[in-house]
Amino acid sequence: MFQPGDRVRWETVGDDGLPLVRYGFVGALNGDHTHAAVMLDGDLTGDTVVEFTQLAPVSITTVELRLNGADLLDDPALRQGLVNLWSAEAEEAGLEIRLMSCFNGGASADDTGGYELAELWAGSQQYVLRAAPDVISGTVNIRADLPHRYA
Repeated sequence: MFQPGDRVRWETVGDDGLPLVRYGFVGALNGDHTHAAVMLDGDLTGDTVVEFTQLAPVSITTVELRLNGADLLDDPALRQGLVNLWSAEAEEAGLEIRLMSCFNGGASADDTGGYELAELWAGSQQYVLRAAPDVISGTVNIRADLPHRYA
């Protein structure tokens, strides 16, 4: 699944009990391919051994920002602030965004209360940055997806 040198995202829980996302590179694999030694960004103490099930490959569509407070989608100014927060997360993940154009106030994306916030280019592919509420957890999830094509 993973190879040494792959960029990965590790979702864990911090010492304070809050969710924590860390990024790094796979350093080595164990013999049965259930764990990987991960060189985490900014961690000079050495490799951290992580189960494969806790790792996700880093790509433009896997970098997701989850924020508490579904009311962040209610105000157009706050929705635009979500673009900057997601951009910072993408930069921390090591992604290079070529071009990003914000939509004015966020166009309604669907009947779930989600919004399209911006369009962006990464590599030669176009994506749409979307924010959607998760009513079960009370969070807002912001992620890039391929744009919907309507015939």
